[in-house]
Amino acid sequence: MLYLKRLIRSAMLLSILAATTVYGAQTRDLIIDTDPGADDVVALLLALASPEELNVLAITTVAGNVRLDKTSRNARLAREWAGREDVPVYAGAPKPLVRTPIYAENIHGQEGLPGVTVHEPAKGLAEGDAVDYLINTLRKASPHSVTIAMLGPQTNLALALIQAPEITQGIKEVVVMGGAHFNGGNITPTAEFNLFADPHAAQVVLASGVKLTYVPLDVTHKILTSEQRLKQIEALNNGAGKLVKGILDEYVKADMVHYGLPGGPVHDASVIAWLLKPELFSGRQVNLVIDSRDGPTFGQTIADWYGTLGHDKNVFWVENGDAQGFFDLLSQRLARLK
Repeated sequence: MLYLKRLIRSAMLLSILAATTVYGAQTRDLIIDTDPGADDVVALLLALASPEELNVLAITTVAGNVRLDKTSRNARLAREWAGREDVPVYAGAPKPLVRTPIYAENIHGQEGLPGVTVHEPAKGLAEGDAVDYLINTLRKASPHSVTIAMLGPQTNLALALIQAPEITQGIKEVVVMGGAHFNGGNITPTAEFNLFADPHAAQVVLASGVKLTYVPLDVTHKILTSEQRLKQIEALNNGAGKLVKGILDEYVKADMVHYGLPGGPVHDASVIAWLLKPELFSGRQVNLVIDSRDGPTFGQTIADWYGTLGHDKNVFWVENGDAQGFFDLLSQRLARLK
């Protein structure tokens, strides 16, 4: 009988260990580097509502859609709205590596959050700088264990890599919202905003040799809002649903007019959806080059989709996605929030 009890207890322990291993394999340590921005806030809410899959270690902010003080406030607002004040927010680079700063207030509004009223969040920034946080965290991390979701200009990570190139040892993958190939640009005819805002930083990250996935306009312009999809979010009848409905109602208008689209893209949230449900997307390994020469192609991402040049394939380029699957996922996760 004693032997049987020990056997049963051993089996239970093995079962628990196996479950822990599976859970650990499914839970990804994640740093979100971002410049909120309307779609960034939606991305943050999606990530913070998904703790089973995404262990958000920190949010690091950068100047981009609006100035650094506003992106940092908006990141803290997203954290507050998600009820996740446990996640620290670190402010980072206030300007690009080389070029003159640009902002996207024409799309995101003066405060970076169209369609909602902003306020000063109760909880402040974490002490210290985002670049220092990246260096210290990635130095100490287990080999290839931390994913970085880059939702804005890549300045913070580039500065960290320049100062401490050895931190690549801690990086599992960098997933970038940025770039355009088949779609064309959204700030110039050839360049997407995040790359145009700091192409030199993107070149540093690309040259580092880390595993890179790009979620470009090619896919985000296929994952569009619609009246029915916005009603689906509003029908959640909670604060998060009303908030996201309000943001998207206002945010997508300019793109719908400019591109003649039936709905608008939610660019940055597609990165989080890729991390949560990659089966919603498809793409291929390509060779990527980023143009930082002055002129009409400044900030262009040149993706060798057909392997014409025969160069090493250094990026996974996401090209297609399941739009309804994305909005179903977003709705399911927003339903978890207040």
